Amino acid sequence: MLLVVVLVSLSLQAQTSAKFVYSEIVGTAKFMSTKVTIEVSFGQKVKTYADNRLKDPATGKPIVFNSMIDALNYMGDQGWEFVQAFVITESNQNVYHYLLKKPSEEIMKEEQKETTE
Repeated sequence: MLLVVVLVSLSLQAQTSAKFVYSEIVGTAKFMSTKVTIEVSFGQKVKTYADNRLKDPATGKPIVFNSMIDALNYMGDQGWEFVQAFVITESNQNVYHYLLKKPSEEIMKEEQKETTE
């Protein structure tokens, strides 16, 4: 019985102390353009027609990037690290998926900073 209690507590501790937070950026080409629009997913539940495009905090307008590398550089400046990328073709259009990670301590520091401002 003691072994079960110890294993359960270790399991709960491992689940609550994740080392990284993961995010996915999904890029699609803009119609009749070489630029891409980026949607961001943090694993949150989203409504069917929700606008998940990455937005400029100052204007609230979607950010349009020159390329996926431009978007990756932007996310890198925000502290995100590249993990993996893959492409899926839907209706003759490439959809680029990039998996990113950020140390969970950085997320906690950012949240604390936002609440004190």
